[in-house]
Amino acid sequence: MRSATEENYLKETYALQLEHNQVTTSMLADRIGHAAPTVTSMLKKLASRKLVSYEPYQGVTLTKAGKTAALEVIRHHRLLETYLNRALGVPWDRVHEEAERLEHVLSEYLEALIDEYLGHPVRDPHGSPIPTPDGSIKEPDRLRLSDFPAGSLAQVVEVGDHEPALFARLGEMHLGLETKLQVLEIEPVDGLITVLVAGKKHILGRTAARQIIVRKLKGEE
Repeated sequence: MRSATEENYLKETYALQLEHNQVTTSMLADRIGHAAPTVTSMLKKLASRKLVSYEPYQGVTLTKAGKTAALEVIRHHRLLETYLNRALGVPWDRVHEEAERLEHVLSEYLEALIDEYLGHPVRDPHGSPIPTPDGSIKEPDRLRLSDFPAGSLAQVVEVGDHEPALFARLGEMHLGLETKLQVLEIEPVDGLITVLVAGKKHILGRTAARQIIVRKLKGEE
């Protein structure tokens, strides 16, 4: 059996591997909120159980077994988010926190019932793909809004769920999944991005823009 803490480390390592070529101890410490020595101790424990490959100063990667375990937790998490949103009306800025509490205790029996009830969804309320029961997942190319040049036209397909405050900000902008936007201007010094959404201009910081995954639309310059 894996502890909730161990599962969180595996889940966050998987997420960071999607974002970066190499996952470091400091990245995990920042994401999970633990001190570096605590992270190192946990990585050594996970390595002893063949769930990660870890070498000091060389970073960490999931083993095949570790990836399977991470995707199982991610499937629980995203199914719970979808259920809470669709069945109970929990808004998308609250489902992540609630699912975090439940993901580690969800039985396979209840998981299957939720999946059936929801009609076997493929994406959660934030647009993230839901792993299949056999542990496979189709990860799309992640084109981040922060990487788009001025003049680009795009449509939102996914929003990272690690910053709940971001959802409130996007709500104010009326910017959700499938929303179309245009990048108007990028400040060269601080990286602030001005976007046009439904005829109104809004400004986003680069950190926030990195959490917004988009697809290109025809007509971009």
